[in-house]
Amino acid sequence: MLPLLFPGFVSAQSTQSITNPTSVLSIFLSLLLVVGIIFALAYIARRFNVASLGNQHVKVVASMVAGTREKIMVIQVGDEQHLIGVTSHNISHLSKLENNIVIQKDGSNGTGKDQFKQKLVAAMAGKINPNHKGDNTDA
Repeated sequence: MLPLLFPGFVSAQSTQSITNPTSVLSIFLSLLLVVGIIFALAYIARRFNVASLGNQHVKVVASMVAGTREKIMVIQVGDEQHLIGVTSHNISHLSKLENNIVIQKDGSNGTGKDQFKQKLVAAMAGKINPNHKGDNTDA
């Protein structure tokens, strides 16, 4: 109804705001600021692992990739450890572990990648410094 009463006023105001370069620049910079804030918050959330801060009772002890979208995980709930299968559509309880996997003080469980890393560091130290006595003895 307003455009019928004041047709010149409404059209002049809308064309002025669109064609004004400072207005377009202001809109672009505002949009850039909002997108920057979103990316900054996403970085902070990922960096400080905000999603798992409140959950002290359930911990992932170990994880292994079983396929392109499948994982096998050991989770600890209280004092019990459970083996679960995780796919993109389902989480299945596979079994309850009788013997718990021991987590070392540094957060590693002493298997797989950790053992390989220790052997690699010892081998590299032996190559760089031949006098180094690493514990890379193989049986």
